Amino acid sequence: MTQTNTGTASATSIEINDVSPIPAGERHGKAWHLFTVWSSPNLEFATVFVGALAIGFGLNIWQGILAVVVGNGLAAITHGIFSTWGPEGGLPQMVLGRNAFGKSGNLIPSGLSTLVAGIGWFAVNTVSGTLALSVLTNLDKVAALLIVIVAQVLIAFVGHNLIQVWERYTSYFLAAVWAVVLVIVFTNSANWNVVAAAPGADFPWAGFTLTAGAAYGYTAGWTPFASDYTRYLPASVNKRSLGLAAGLGNFFSTTVLMTVGVLAFNSLGGGSVFGDNPTHDFTNVLGGFAPITLLAITIGSISANVLNVYSGAMSFLAMGIKIGFKTRRAIMVALAGVLGGITAYLGVSDPHVGKELENFLLVVSYWVAPWIAIVLVERLMSGGKDATARALAPKHTFAGPVAFVVATAFSIWAFASQVDYHGFISYNIHHFILDSGDVVDVPDLAALVGFVLAGGLYYVLAKLEGSAKK
Repeated sequence: MTQTNTGTASATSIEINDVSPIPAGERHGKAWHLFTVWSSPNLEFATVFVGALAIGFGLNIWQGILAVVVGNGLAAITHGIFSTWGPEGGLPQMVLGRNAFGKSGNLIPSGLSTLVAGIGWFAVNTVSGTLALSVLTNLDKVAALLIVIVAQVLIAFVGHNLIQVWERYTSYFLAAVWAVVLVIVFTNSANWNVVAAAPGADFPWAGFTLTAGAAYGYTAGWTPFASDYTRYLPASVNKRSLGLAAGLGNFFSTTVLMTVGVLAFNSLGGGSVFGDNPTHDFTNVLGGFAPITLLAITIGSISANVLNVYSGAMSFLAMGIKIGFKTRRAIMVALAGVLGGITAYLGVSDPHVGKELENFLLVVSYWVAPWIAIVLVERLMSGGKDATARALAPKHTFAGPVAFVVATAFSIWAFASQVDYHGFISYNIHHFILDSGDVVDVPDLAALVGFVLAGGLYYVLAKLEGSAKK
């Protein structure tokens, strides 16, 4: 391999541009490429599992499908919007976030993004790919784990051009496989059975908000990286086409596979959702098509983690920490791969993988929603004027960090719903205590409240800060 900073589409050249603006002479690509970039990483079992959570939370199929449509739809809108910002100055998303958070304040979301993407999501998807590969090949789980980790780290290590090629061409194979799976699942009449609700039963708002929150957390979890994969596009690219390609690629792939999860686990039952190996349970119902589906699940997890570990490294570099190597982006990818791999090993060894994934998905939405709101409001207030110049020479500001911390902390404290913790207000909105003493049916509104509160609070604080400087 060679090292280059030219912008040609050579897929084997190690990228060394890291978080610097991409010069006009190095731009390439087309808007429609973003549809495959954001489809391929979602064509994996982790996406199916989010739909399965609806059954685990006690929803019927129609309630579950509606919940994932709502969560994915809200996430896809802002994902498409944020994607259009990349070509303007050629900057990664977390660098652009400095305009709202300032130089020092940006350490908070950038650090969270590094941990969540480079280690957290890396581990979640590696577990999914490892279990699939282990079942497919009868390999020991540790051996399968190493194969998956090496493949995804190697692609991300090389960088942007190889990632674009990988995502584009694997999306064709993955789409073909999942199209067949879709037919198998949709034509099984048992998957469409709807258990009648008890007379007088209320709508299951708790399960609905938990499922919609998980879907939102999964799909919106990509938004902190949105412009990372559009910044190499020419500045003249049609923004409307770009936003639609990115947003619809994200929405379509997640919604279709989550619907597959809702239907398949409707007949498998809630016990399979939180069982030892839901991947194995799912592929068992596919009969002779199971082996190629397991291969697709493995490839899909690699596609997802290529983006996670690449953008996790970008988020770390966006913190402004100086590393004196031209290939510092590639070095950070390798380091994140090691740390994420260790975390994945712990996940593979844990028989309660389902519950761990559920909690992680919800935690993701807790911080992402306020961050999206603040960055979006800042953009609306500034009109995007001099966004690139301001991001490269960020000023100190308290509005973004304060709004983020306050909104995130309050929304979790008052409106979260987890296995071991229930927000004070959500608990009082609705709950049910089992004979065992366990509390269930507590709605999770943390992401929604965090988004609204963070956006409103940032607007007020930014106005006050602006007035104070006059």
